[in-house]
This record gives sequence, structure tokens and C-alpha cells, in this order.
Amino acid sequence: MDLHSPYFFGYVIGLIHVFGIIAAVHALFTVRTAQGAIAWAMPLLFIPYLALIPYLVFGRSTFDAYIDARRQANREMHTAIADLDWRPWIEEALAARESLAYTSLRAMPKLGRMPCLANNRVSLLVNGQATFDAILSAISEARQVILIQFFIIHDDNIGRRLQQALVAKAREGVQIYVLYDRVGSHALPGRYVETLREAGVMVKAFATRSGWLNRFQVNFRNHRKIVVVDGVKGFIGGHNVGDEYLGGNPKLSPWRDTHVAISGPVIACLQESFAEDWFWAARELPPLILPDTYEDDGVLCQVLATGPADPQETCSLFFVEAIHAANHRVWITSPYFIPDEAVSAALRLAVLRGVDVRILLPSRPDHKVVYAASSLFAFEAVRAGVRIFRYTPGFLHQKVVLVDHEISAIGSANLDNRSFRLNFEIMLLTVDSRFASEVESMLEADFAESKEVSIQDSRETHRLQKLGMRIARLISPIL
Repeated sequence: MDLHSPYFFGYVIGLIHVFGIIAAVHALFTVRTAQGAIAWAMPLLFIPYLALIPYLVFGRSTFDAYIDARRQANREMHTAIADLDWRPWIEEALAARESLAYTSLRAMPKLGRMPCLANNRVSLLVNGQATFDAILSAISEARQVILIQFFIIHDDNIGRRLQQALVAKAREGVQIYVLYDRVGSHALPGRYVETLREAGVMVKAFATRSGWLNRFQVNFRNHRKIVVVDGVKGFIGGHNVGDEYLGGNPKLSPWRDTHVAISGPVIACLQESFAEDWFWAARELPPLILPDTYEDDGVLCQVLATGPADPQETCSLFFVEAIHAANHRVWITSPYFIPDEAVSAALRLAVLRGVDVRILLPSRPDHKVVYAASSLFAFEAVRAGVRIFRYTPGFLHQKVVLVDHEISAIGSANLDNRSFRLNFEIMLLTVDSRFASEVESMLEADFAESKEVSIQDSRETHRLQKLGMRIARLISPIL
């Protein structure tokens, strides 16, 4: 075709529109939710020049094929550990029936793939210094196996401290397995990984497909943060490995986050979750350790490992169930607030029941489009009677749920569509009045350093800002 032909650009524009129509139809058939399908289809139909390339990179959907492959891998993993007599502790789950608070979460026994177990010990790790001090201390005492999984690992001060600690333990003969997400850790240099491997550390990147385009694939990310040492000490929460989590980013500092240190039978569930992800990446099992005995007392805990391979949208349903279970209060902290219709309805109904519903969000954005969409959802929630707070000292990244006076959940799941349907997440549900009281005190301190959002704030927001929020909300299902 002659590039100088007066019809050339007309043909190109027409071809782009044809591809846009094809992509829009593809989105309608393959995107998991109606909102997400519309969010892709509309711009593909009307502005394919801007939407087509992002859809080809970010919206490429092999959802069904990926889910089938992941489920098959999970079945193979569970078959591989069947001979290990891996769940002798399951009788401990019977103790959960003695808790009235746990029975208020009526769907949890079936919603979670792992049982609610008694006789665990948990402690809060508030902010990065306490978290990394505890993790590095546990690593220094390791004798057999260390399992480490993070969404992000940076080659910075804290990243190198972790690297040096693992190299030292590997040289002592400790078996070490490190799993990181390929997209979340896209900036991790190869020399960092090679240093670990040369010392004998097993390292794998979690990826949904091979090829250089994978680094642009934002779906099906493994957002979990898990550390297990010798099958007896465990850690989960919101921290990744990076200096920003210790206040190293001036724009977001001080960074506010929460982790939990755990010991007891529920550590087996953390290992099982790690094993599923490691098996997907390596097609082999890591070493799994069960202690001979556990403490005779402790608290009820249940690990809720969620992801797109679940037969239902477990993460979203957990939030709905937790909100519905609240009789007195439900406090939630999350860096992002993009609820689906089910969670929004549950929050409104809780307000109508007279429940103290509070949501704590950051006042500083780390992703401006997500922040804009979150702001509009926040204004709508305020008008429905939900109390919304903005944490003012720095960026708030913690993911915490507190229900009434006994139930709390801390982990990696955000209050947004990506955590609900696309990411692999993990939360630790704890049923204990004393621990819930500690969580309450922590959150009260956070609320004291926050500014409550009012209806007047919505009215005073500039119209151009409101327009930006509404545009961001249109694409919120795919954020």
C-alpha cells in the first residue's frame, strides 16, 4: 500500500477500529466481572487508539486456562504431600466450635480451605523496624528450613540485610527457599538472585506466563507475604522487603504498616500456602516441618489464603462475611478503597444496623489514579453513614480488619478489586479478646493521628477533581 496515498490513514484508522471491536468482544467474553468487561469494552469501542495497546498488554486474558493449570498444580501438590500425614492437627479445629465469636462467621469453615486451629500465639509487629527485627532474629536462629515469600524484594539496605542473613544461614547448612513475584520485584537485579543461588539458596520467581511481556502482566500477581522458620515461627502482614517500608521514601514517610508474628499449629497452614505457590513455580515441594508437640493453650487462628484459582471469590466474600458478622463495630484499614457492590452493600447495611463502621485510608497517594477512585468511593461511603478517616503522618499500607471484641484479621489483602479477584492474598484470622484489644489500641492510636472525612469535604472538592475521580472510577474494576 502506498504510504502517500490519501486513503492510507483512513485505512489505518479503520483497521484500528476493527481491532478495537474485536478486542471489545474478547473483553466481554473473557473479563471476569461485568464492571471490568465494560471498563475495557467502552474505550476499546470508542477510543481504540488509546485503549488497544494497554488492553493487549494488560488485558490479555487467559483466565480459564491459567485457572485450570493452577488448580491442577494444586491438586498435584496435595497429592504429593498426602503421604506426609500432613494434617494430624485437624482435631484441634473442633475447639473452634466453643467460640461464639467464630460461629458468628458462619461461612468461614467452608469459605476457608484451611481449618480454624486452637493453641496459637500471636503478637503484633507495628511498623517496619519491629517487623524486620523480628524476622531477621528468627532467621538468625534457624536450624533446618527457612521459607520466604514476598511480593516485592528490593536490592537496597534492608534487601541486602536479608540477603546477607540468608547467605550466612545457607552456609551453615540451613535449607532456604525464596519466592518473589516477578512483576512486583521487576526491579530486582539478577546479581541479587545469583548471590543467593551461589550460596545454595533456592530462589524462584512467581510468574503467570513466560516471555518478556510477562513483566507487564499485572493480573494474577502473588501478593502474599510469608516467612516460616523451622516450622515453628511464622510471619505475615503488609510489609514487603524495601527501605520504603522503614521510612526510606521521603514522599511517603513515615510508612505505616502492620505484621504479625505467629507460633503454633497454624504455622502448618502457612507452610501449606507457601508449598502451593512454590510447587507452581518449581513443580517440586519444599521441606515441610511439623513439630512433635504444641503448647496446651493459646488463641484460635485460621489462615485464609485466597486467589483467582478459588472456586469462588473468597477474598471479597470474606470481607462481606466479616462485615455482616459485626454487631457493634467493624474497623477496616486499607491503602486502597475500591469496594465491589457486595462489600459496599454490606457496609451500608452495617450502618443501618447501628454498627460503628470505620475505614482508615492514607492521606497521601502512592498511585494517583487509584487514590482518585478511592476518594470518590470514600465520599459515597460517608454519605451512607460510614466513617472514613485519612491517616495524616505518612503513607498507610496496613491491611487490618477488627470485628466487635474478639475477631481480627491481618494480612496482605486490600479492599479493592485486584485483591478480591486477581491477586493471591493471605490473611490471618484471629479469634481472641486479648489480641483484639491490642489491635483496637493500635487502631485507636492511628485514628488519633487521622482526619475524618466529612460530607462538606465532598462539597468543597473542585469540579475538575470530581471529574478526575469519576473517570478513575470508570476504570476502577481493572485497577
